Amino acid sequence: MSKQNKLLIFVLTLGAFGIINTEMGVIGILPYIADHFHISVSKAGWLVSLFALTVSISGPTMPLLFSGVNRKKAMLLVLGIFVLGNIISIFTTNFAIAIIARVIPAIFHPIYFSAAFTMAANSVSKEDAPKAVSKVFIGVSAGMVLGVPIASFLASTVSFQLSMTFFAVINAIVFIATWAFFPSMPVKERLSYGAQLSVLKKPITWLSIIAVLLLNSAVFGVYSYLAEYLKSVTNLSGQLISFMLILFGGANILGNIIAGKLLTKNAIKTVVVFPFALGVVYIILFFIGQFTWPMAIMTLVWGIFAGIGTNINQYWISSAAPEAPDFANGLFLSSVNLGTTIGTAVGGLFISGMGTQYVVLVGILSLILSVLFILPRSYMQRPVRQLSK
Repeated sequence: MSKQNKLLIFVLTLGAFGIINTEMGVIGILPYIADHFHISVSKAGWLVSLFALTVSISGPTMPLLFSGVNRKKAMLLVLGIFVLGNIISIFTTNFAIAIIARVIPAIFHPIYFSAAFTMAANSVSKEDAPKAVSKVFIGVSAGMVLGVPIASFLASTVSFQLSMTFFAVINAIVFIATWAFFPSMPVKERLSYGAQLSVLKKPITWLSIIAVLLLNSAVFGVYSYLAEYLKSVTNLSGQLISFMLILFGGANILGNIIAGKLLTKNAIKTVVVFPFALGVVYIILFFIGQFTWPMAIMTLVWGIFAGIGTNINQYWISSAAPEAPDFANGLFLSSVNLGTTIGTAVGGLFISGMGTQYVVLVGILSLILSVLFILPRSYMQRPVRQLSK
């Protein structure tokens, strides 16, 4: 890989970190936001849920609309909107304005990631594309891992406005780096909207979308309640819970690196084996959840699998529609966000109906269902490879 391509992928990774930082970091400062706007924490949580819902809706549409726009200009537009949204969030005292300052960037969020995944894949040979994309996902994982504790620390020691300033500064740095180091990237062969939408006529696309939705439901339907699980089942202190969450996040980054190598070596085998392997992890979690050290080890293993799963999801949809990469990446973003929403909702039902320990069953059931869509989809991979040549 040339120095120029390495720099490009590094900036894309930093950009992914900045945007996910803005999206997920708010989770760590919800109590401070609630105090600032004099609202309940549950109402402050709208800043998280509305962002995710907006991304799931705009996921397929916005990359499609911007598919003919110079990628550098599109990325600068998105980063500029994120910087502006963060600046407004710093100074506003009106919660309705704070929501608008979150929702508008969320609309444009899929444009950046769709372009980033496509650019990373195109910067290397086809065989090494999964490795390049996995590096961008490191930024996603780092944003999730570091964003929450850093934002929480800044809010608790100074103010929540300083947390928002941190988000703005990161995105501003990426904006400058993109403007300075990225070459102009006009779209050479623009596909018509009809040609891109035609991928939805293929059964392989829908099998991939449903499989990815279920796989993400399997991971986040359980992970969303990890803190509660560690508190009520493992009986850990607040400090140990924070450590376990960081452990999970660090393992997630490692999983991204491993995923790039596995998908490059044998993608189909990796995807087919994944739900069975993660299912074993969940079964073990169910029986050892009350023991601290075994739980710590399995949280590490689980975090690695979660990182691998994210890369699998992107690969599974993008390889189903290689003729429309930007639109396919938009479908990926929409699918994973819907999977997270559905998995979290079902996980809450299991907890309220059966108890926190049984939230693991959401992951197991989602994995079993995912296999029903992964296996027939895997048999369709060969024609897709021939088509993409």
